[in-house]
Amino acid sequence: MTGTDARYSKSLIVIHWLTAAFVAGAWLTAEGGRKVVENPPLLHFAFGIAVLALVLPRLVLRLAGPTPRPASGGGWLGRVSGIGHGVLYLLLIAVPLSGWYVASRMGVEVGFPGLHLPALTAPVPGKPGLIGELHESGGNLILILAGLHMAMALWHQFVRRDGTLRRMSLR
Repeated sequence: MTGTDARYSKSLIVIHWLTAAFVAGAWLTAEGGRKVVENPPLLHFAFGIAVLALVLPRLVLRLAGPTPRPASGGGWLGRVSGIGHGVLYLLLIAVPLSGWYVASRMGVEVGFPGLHLPALTAPVPGKPGLIGELHESGGNLILILAGLHMAMALWHQFVRRDGTLRRMSLR
């Protein structure tokens, strides 16, 4: 399973698309400011925790199992692709963790039905501060990188015609 025409495992494919859906859901349900204390965006929290919960199994499956050779090949395009994927993985961990921290700092409980997570810090009055700004910027950066990721997949599929989209589809 090392050729460029090989497919990812069904588990990785499902986690990939669930992660994409949860990231989009988190971004669409995001709210800011101190009003979060009075009316916590529980759906946003649930999407963020779901993204965080999917990262570990995704990394384990990616590192432990066979995966297709990158469609970008070697050279500078391969290096840029590797860096982009690395930054995306880092953000898929950092953005949900920073959101959890910010919510804890504002005294808002994080979790979703049946699961309540412990606070990461004691509540403090005032704005969430730099971590809150980084959380928001990180969320926007995930969308930008995901958009570039999608654009490159489409370029591979329709310009290079190397079957990239087939590698990440369940069919």
